[in-house]
Amino acid sequence: MSDLKKDALQYHQQGRPGKIEVIPSKPHSTQRDLSLAYSPGVAEPCLAIKENPEDVYKYTAKGNLVAVISNGTAVLGLGNIGAEAGKPVMEGKGLLFKIYADIDVFDIEINETDPDKLVDTVKAIAPTFGGINLEDIKAPECFYIEDRLKKELDIPLMHDDQHGTAIISSAALLNALQVVDKKIEEVRIVVSGSGASAISCTRLYIKLGARLENIVMLDSTGVLNRKRTDLNKQKQEFVTDRDIDTLAEALTDADVFLGLSVAGVLKKEMLLSMAKDPIVFALANPDPEITYEDATSTRDDVIMATGRSDYPNQVNNVLGFPYIFRGALDVRATVINDEMKLAAALALANLAKLPVPEEVNSAYGGSNLHFGPEYIIPKPVDPRLITTVAIAVAKTAIATGVARKTIEDWEAYGEELTKRLGLYKPLIRQIRSKARSNPKRVVFAEAESYKILKAAEICIEEKLAKPILLGNEENIKKKIEEFDLSLENAVIIDPRSENQQERRARFANTYFNKRNRKGVTLRSAQNTMFEWNYFGLSLIEHGEADAMVSGLTANYPEFMRPALRLFGQAQNVHIVAGMDILMTKRGPLFFADTMVNLDPDARTIVNITLQTADMVRRFNIVPKIALLSYSNFGSVKGVVPTKMREAVSILHRDYPDLLVDGDIQGNFAINSEMVRETFPFSKLVDGPANTLIFPNLASAHIAFKLLKEGGNLDSIGPVLTGLKKSVHVLSLGSTVTEIVNMVSIAVADAQDKA
Repeated sequence: MSDLKKDALQYHQQGRPGKIEVIPSKPHSTQRDLSLAYSPGVAEPCLAIKENPEDVYKYTAKGNLVAVISNGTAVLGLGNIGAEAGKPVMEGKGLLFKIYADIDVFDIEINETDPDKLVDTVKAIAPTFGGINLEDIKAPECFYIEDRLKKELDIPLMHDDQHGTAIISSAALLNALQVVDKKIEEVRIVVSGSGASAISCTRLYIKLGARLENIVMLDSTGVLNRKRTDLNKQKQEFVTDRDIDTLAEALTDADVFLGLSVAGVLKKEMLLSMAKDPIVFALANPDPEITYEDATSTRDDVIMATGRSDYPNQVNNVLGFPYIFRGALDVRATVINDEMKLAAALALANLAKLPVPEEVNSAYGGSNLHFGPEYIIPKPVDPRLITTVAIAVAKTAIATGVARKTIEDWEAYGEELTKRLGLYKPLIRQIRSKARSNPKRVVFAEAESYKILKAAEICIEEKLAKPILLGNEENIKKKIEEFDLSLENAVIIDPRSENQQERRARFANTYFNKRNRKGVTLRSAQNTMFEWNYFGLSLIEHGEADAMVSGLTANYPEFMRPALRLFGQAQNVHIVAGMDILMTKRGPLFFADTMVNLDPDARTIVNITLQTADMVRRFNIVPKIALLSYSNFGSVKGVVPTKMREAVSILHRDYPDLLVDGDIQGNFAINSEMVRETFPFSKLVDGPANTLIFPNLASAHIAFKLLKEGGNLDSIGPVLTGLKKSVHVLSLGSTVTEIVNMVSIAVADAQDKA
């Protein structure tokens, strides 16, 4: 069984099977809550909706609920595998709707292949939903099904297989044409493929100005021309009058190639026959019609796009459908019309021409992305997508008269969209994207643990890091074999083995020279190098590794002490501190100090605050900092409030631009409305704190652990700040995902320190 197959099956079955669940959105802990949620209280909204049907949006989840519907007849590249077999894909689509646009989804798999019966079924359940996303329904039936439903329903509906790629590739085409200074009405376009997506792309290109007589489409038999008698209604739209039969003939002097077919059909000699500055969209997945390497080595003037994330210009449907539905739902559109699709495409095209946010550049290796041949379409991690595309779609729905609700304050709507997601998922994606841009050599201590080995395998597969596994080589290899892990590319080092004798001696000499006036003898230094942590950290010291993670099975002081002794603090840093990140729906919360300084004084609190703020900025987030206490701005006397107020005074005096305040209680710190009402003078009136500085390690550690477990929230950390090298601690009992996240942070930290 391949690694991907094994991991995919494990991913879908672990814990609660599947990928989505329903979570109550109202209080339900008391009998009164239940009497309001159900009988007898539920009768009131029922009667109100009967009196005014539009109130269904007021009293139910309909307005934020989309059905993802399929009959399983064209699932991914798997073909007609049936409704039940298609369910994992529909759940996955629901997950994307939620994480990118905060849209709730019920996935519905219908065991029906008759188009009319399928339409009748969808119509019957439509009152439940604010919108419908048709998915993986084969052509040509999908055209008929969508056309009928659009006419017979009054909610936004879209078959994403048809229109998603059309919208995204249209944006890319407009920008590619601008780069090469060609006009869409003049270019010759060749389309390899004639399925739902290919036909929808071509239709939308024509609406953008492409001329039908300049388009040649091919199916698996060849060119759609006048000699063909086997063409369905949709294919007949694109019959050419040219007397050609093959892709090679069609591509001679062509300006644009759109591939939605199969891998390898576009040969190098065909690409050479295309016009100057050819545009090639090879969108077959996972293997394109021509590889990026073959295309760019054959023509240095080619503008290339694929469906893959590991090359420039990824045409990815996730750039479109979540935000298109978001905008359509928010104005209660009765349809997703062509004007709304074009508005989404134009919004994406224009976004790619704007300066790229630093968090996007950072996620892609600080490469300073800018509009041009290798950046004609925004990246999926761009936080502006939800505001840019959703607002464009909503405005167009209103302008074309299909919206039942208007929006007066677009600035406020934009802020609402931003708040829907917080920065939780984008933060994780940005960290991993940055790591992937320049993977570093990471030492994995405790590599005899399955969790560590599994995390290392994921890091290799996702190209996040280059693992160096420390431990008994025989035990590690047995574990790899036992769990059938793919770690052929990982380096395994046993610090205690005979073949590491030279390394141990070299590392011991370095350690002895650093610490010989602090009680370390050469013999003790030599013995120390048999310990994994000292040996692993010495690999970094000697330039044989870039970062290290440890602590999964041991208390963190056993890792911290060697790191401080070998490396010490970074330049211009006064202390070492620990920061944990808690992922909440409103965005990440940063906690400090959670692991190093037991009872810091005011000056140490200042240093913790400054280092934590600097680390938060590295995640491209503006730190809004609260120094916590059991007091609010002097309301209670005591050692802790006095210490925190003194630290705030220093920060306000020396760093007046820093958004920091205190002493303040935790509930006020994260509730700006309470602050505005009670303490209008505070620097935290304009938004809740996202960075919490605690008076001592005990309170920070306890608060973080309680919130993490009690809220069932994901976390990253602890992240060490102030060390000279990239060294990070794993929490006892970390999950594999948490280990991978920490490795990604360690890689990003090593990139910065380099």
